[in-house]
Amino acid sequence: MEITEVRIKLVDEPGERLKAFCSITLDDCFVVRDLKIIEGSQGLFVAMPSRRLTAHCPYCRTKNHLRACFCNQCGARLREPPIPRDSQGRERLYADIAHPINSACREMIQRKVIEAFRQELIRAQQPGYVSRYEDYEEGDFQADSPPASQREGAAPPPPRGKHPAPPQGPHAKPPGGSGVQGVASPQRPAHNSGT
Repeated sequence: MEITEVRIKLVDEPGERLKAFCSITLDDCFVVRDLKIIEGSQGLFVAMPSRRLTAHCPYCRTKNHLRACFCNQCGARLREPPIPRDSQGRERLYADIAHPINSACREMIQRKVIEAFRQELIRAQQPGYVSRYEDYEEGDFQADSPPASQREGAAPPPPRGKHPAPPQGPHAKPPGGSGVQGVASPQRPAHNSGT
């Protein structure tokens, strides 16, 4: 595996530990976004993309953040669930979405990302500087040079903003059915308004 591109979005907040957001492209074909470059007590490090951990409301089963006092859906008061802790006893409120599974891979990612971060700091001093990170916001996940499959006469991608045609054949949903042959759609009981 090779990191073929690193894009950096600098964060200009004096005094903050978060220095930049980052995306990496692996082998010109897979993008991992929302890595963070953070100034720690021992220098810069790369934090992997993560999500907040959640617990379900006991009444409506909607997911809510672990420290929420009230359900976001039904408004019920929530019991405080036990918050998981790491090996040093700190509360774990976030879980990595993607992460390396060995230290060699982590070190390789960290080395490439911090090197690109330092180069981006130099580029940011140039007149007319524009971050390339925003290119991903428009759905442009291609590297500067397109992969071979797109260079050699591959079919063009569908136009943006258009939904694909509905499925045909065995994948088509029959009218009024559940979409599974031989299985009827569940019927809800009629709501009686009391009249």
